[in-house]
Amino acid sequence: MSEFQRARSPEQVEARREAILDVAEELMTESSVGEISMRELARRVGLSASNVARYFPTREAVYLEVLDRARGAWLDSLTLDGDMSEVAATLARSLATRPVLCELISVLANVLERNVSTEIARDYKLRSAKHNARTGDLLHAALPGLSAETALELSAAIFMFTAGMWPLAHPNEAVREAIKDPRLSGSRLDFEDRLRRLIVVLTLGYQDVRRRIGQ
Repeated sequence: MSEFQRARSPEQVEARREAILDVAEELMTESSVGEISMRELARRVGLSASNVARYFPTREAVYLEVLDRARGAWLDSLTLDGDMSEVAATLARSLATRPVLCELISVLANVLERNVSTEIARDYKLRSAKHNARTGDLLHAALPGLSAETALELSAAIFMFTAGMWPLAHPNEAVREAIKDPRLSGSRLDFEDRLRRLIVVLTLGYQDVRRRIGQ
């Protein structure tokens, strides 16, 4: 690790950043983001917290980068084919199988964006907008009944649905036990199925509006 700590070239610096992000993502298989401290992250990387802070000033900055990387990897793997139902099913399934991405989306507004500088926030938002545009392009190509504008809006809506539904579909142990009560059956949420149905409903709505206004 000593040679790694003395990294100075751009390639070595990038390697260290990627190593930090890899460990940060791995930690999410053990704990939620809110339970992971910068100290624990640094310990697992094999650096001091002050050394990690040279690359990412806060824990939140680390996880914004993990989110950006995870969203890009998701889009790289995404192929949308078939009719509207098949496209919706593919989108829902692809997100449901990426828990790290979905959890980070769900804590973006109330955790990750709370302890970062204006510069880091702006950089993340600009990259997020590019991801959203890329998703919109995929939707527009797969669903020609959508205009480019409404495909972009649908992309943003899918992001917001994921943010809201993921924590509801993955509650803590106490809540999981509580909703086993038959009287609370309506509180049990299947993330993939609900997201799929919402995408279909919203797509139909956009297509209907487009027909009505002749666009």
